[in-house]
Amino acid sequence: MTDRRRRQKEQRAAKRDAEKKQEARKELGRRLGMAFLFGLVVVGIFVAGASFGGDEGDLPGSYEDFLGQPTACGAEAPEPEPVLSFDVPEPQEDVTPASTVTVTLETSCGQIVMDLDPVGSPQTANSFVFLAREGFFDGQVFHRIEEGFRVFSGDPEANGQGGPGYLVPDEFPAGDFEYTPGMVLMDNVGRGTTGSRFFILTGEGASTLNPQFNLLGEVTSGQETLEAIAGVETAVRPGSTGQSLPLETVYIERTTVEVASP
Repeated sequence: MTDRRRRQKEQRAAKRDAEKKQEARKELGRRLGMAFLFGLVVVGIFVAGASFGGDEGDLPGSYEDFLGQPTACGAEAPEPEPVLSFDVPEPQEDVTPASTVTVTLETSCGQIVMDLDPVGSPQTANSFVFLAREGFFDGQVFHRIEEGFRVFSGDPEANGQGGPGYLVPDEFPAGDFEYTPGMVLMDNVGRGTTGSRFFILTGEGASTLNPQFNLLGEVTSGQETLEAIAGVETAVRPGSTGQSLPLETVYIERTTVEVASP
């Protein structure tokens, strides 16, 4: 074999080696790219799971579950109160359309003061005053928090289904009425289902509600407390309709009522 042919053979071999190395680098790049994309998918799934509730067993579904969570706002949990059930209450003699009725909620995150509406919602106000005086709300929790919209309480079972053992008549506002932030409304699941559950409107989403909730009253003091409650971290139970469940528990520690008549 001549030197020229030997050089040509070596050049061809070197070219094949270079092509193999280039193909190997391309294959390595493809594999690294696939691994990177897979990693992004895994991280995305993890983040989504953390944002939307993760393991359903980690989310509170009952009053007992809320007792097992940390207490919000650095507070201590009060002694749990027994679940009470009542017959339809007799009218509270001191609650009349001319009365000024003030209810104060002492919560884990501070105080909320609200004036009730015995004129527009007399039976609703009467029921709430009766339950508050019986200690029904003491020890209950805010079982649902929708930031920028509303916060829920008044449910002894803390699952959105509990009540006092009786129903309150519908006292809905007029059809053109518009709810605004700061109003306190009684929760329901349709006509004739109002009990003890209530929610406080905290954001502009209030105007999206139809006037199909009894208007209990309006918050007069405690905006900072409402902001603290609304800021508690929440998660959504997988497969639910978007109900935001707090991951720290906000309690109603004590409820007091003051009635002033002219």
